Amino acid sequence: MQYNILKTPIEYLKGVGPAKADLLKKELRIFTYQDLLYHYPFRYVDRSKFYTIGEVKSADIEVQIIGKITKIEELGQNRAKRLVAKFKDESGVVDLVWFKGATWIKKTLQLNVPYVLFAKPTFYNGIMNFAHPELELQSEAEKSIQKGLQPVYSTSEKLNQRGITNKTFARLTRTLLPQLKNQIPETFNEDLRIEHKLPPREASLFTVHFPQNDEQLRWARYRLKFEEFFFLQLNLLIQKQVNQTQIKSFAFPRVANLFNDFFNHKLPFELTGAQKRVLKEIRVDISQGKHMNRLLQGDVGSGKTMVALMSMLIALDNGYQACIMAPTEILATQHFRGLTEDIGDLPIRIELLTGSVKIAKRREIHAGLENGEIHILVGTHALLEDKVKFKNLGLVVIDEQHRFGVAQRSKLWKKNTKPPHVLVMTATPIPRTLAMSLYGDLDISLIDELPPGRKPITTVHRFDKNRLKVFGFMKEEIAKGRQVYIVYPLIEESATLDYKNLQDGYESVCRAFPLPDYAISIVHGKMKPADKEFEMQRFVKGETQIMVATTVIEVGVNVPNASVMIIESAERFGLSQLHQLRGRVGRGAEKSYCILITSYKLSADGKTRMQTMVRTNDGFEVADVDLKLRGPGDLMGTRQSGMLDLKIADITKDGPILSKARDAALTLLKEDYNLSQPKHLSIRNEYLKKYRGKMQWSRIS
Repeated sequence: MQYNILKTPIEYLKGVGPAKADLLKKELRIFTYQDLLYHYPFRYVDRSKFYTIGEVKSADIEVQIIGKITKIEELGQNRAKRLVAKFKDESGVVDLVWFKGATWIKKTLQLNVPYVLFAKPTFYNGIMNFAHPELELQSEAEKSIQKGLQPVYSTSEKLNQRGITNKTFARLTRTLLPQLKNQIPETFNEDLRIEHKLPPREASLFTVHFPQNDEQLRWARYRLKFEEFFFLQLNLLIQKQVNQTQIKSFAFPRVANLFNDFFNHKLPFELTGAQKRVLKEIRVDISQGKHMNRLLQGDVGSGKTMVALMSMLIALDNGYQACIMAPTEILATQHFRGLTEDIGDLPIRIELLTGSVKIAKRREIHAGLENGEIHILVGTHALLEDKVKFKNLGLVVIDEQHRFGVAQRSKLWKKNTKPPHVLVMTATPIPRTLAMSLYGDLDISLIDELPPGRKPITTVHRFDKNRLKVFGFMKEEIAKGRQVYIVYPLIEESATLDYKNLQDGYESVCRAFPLPDYAISIVHGKMKPADKEFEMQRFVKGETQIMVATTVIEVGVNVPNASVMIIESAERFGLSQLHQLRGRVGRGAEKSYCILITSYKLSADGKTRMQTMVRTNDGFEVADVDLKLRGPGDLMGTRQSGMLDLKIADITKDGPILSKARDAALTLLKEDYNLSQPKHLSIRNEYLKKYRGKMQWSRIS
């Protein structure tokens, strides 16, 4: 077997050794030569250009200046202690400042000797200085200055403190690359490379570290991004093939009495075109015995639950049971009540199973499931318990699936001899690029129309000082017979303070809206389930006009009469959360409003979030902005799998490359399903290297 130099432990690289190796492993998970090779620069600087102090006017760019240090002094006491040096060239003088490591840095600095300074300027009260600049003696710098762009690598505070800086990474990479010459196998055959204008793999990997110019760098990065996306998509598409060809489920060929009776007599409103399209897609899936694994996306209030109910009726018409699993007791209860109301007098038994169901009732439910008397079970995680056994489970509906761990969901697969069909619903719109990367193995259905009569929600942004005007508006709406939500943030790190804010907010609302003219409910996570439910029900029945709550209500309560959503400290919520909360109103035919209240201190991202909410009601537009602001890492809750192991590609910015890579993977699989042709051997080897032995949870998503 040929020795693979890429697998060599990093401590064997000249200039590393055991101590540095330990740090690299702990801080950046660099264990081997390959890990260092794939530790790509995150940006590049042009070190061929020099400035004078007098030419620097902006804090936006890093600059290089040749000058001398004329004075060094330590200022301040204790924590405020800092090292300040005067740096001079022919055009002026500027302060260099160090807040950390002052004693060590002071020892290294020499007076009246030419240095090359490299740093980004900062301006304080209009006066420029440089904090923690990179300094190198001019005599040394001239030896090491390279042509072209210089890489900038990510490091960590600890690495910098131990002297492993950006320069160290550049030096180690320069040491490594000559050893790897002709050692890096090509993954793509020539046909594919020519078709997609991809430079060779080895050349791209070398260039991305030390490019000669922008054009060369652009092509190298394109090749490496394409490759990452290609193998990610190839894996998802192979999974999809496996699901469709090897995993058999139950066929539901009949659409019979229950479905027809409901459709003709019980349907509360005409289905939208989007709902009809999605139902058709589901019917095609489940009629043939092919295992359905479908993600149903639709904005809050788009009618996903109705599609789910009608899909469950098809399962019942074919002699199977169905279940729907929700993340919270509140939402499960709401589904149960909604379904019970919708089916009316149809001969269908629906039961609710949650953590708070009493033991006697639980036993009754367990028995009814096993003998087939219960047709639809609605519940929370309680559905996953081993004691919950179905007679013939055929369809599983999972609502707001990002709230469930993947291993939990896998248990539902084992509730029948063959895996039941899976319909996953989410009201969190997922941008197309993220959906392609996370759910490329699922069939995706989209409800992109709102039911007729639903009016868009008017969203406004107000600052704290306008609260009295907001209260005045609330009184006007309540006088029209409407109801109002006021939501407060609850963030784990500051839970105690948040509860205090909630309590203070509640008291100020009580003062502004006194009994007996107004009644107010309060709901938060510290309340007992029974108390929470009692307050919720008061609001649902219209006995209270105002609901003061934490994000407990993000998913759940459906009150058509509620027309105003007020979100306090809105800057502390993410965009998707704000959008979800907004979707709690606008459920009836009346005009609805969402008022975002913030302090004046808004970050740039905070301003963007508020502007986006005010500008659009489109959940997918909101999701796109959210993805750009937060990046995919924070949104991975939509699929707990660590699939996106991307080193250089970025799904927020590289959507066009992702689409091309997916098309290339699709074309390849159509031509050579098993990757068995000799010309695809290198792709097959790389695929197996990446994904062999990894448990793919995608089937149970």
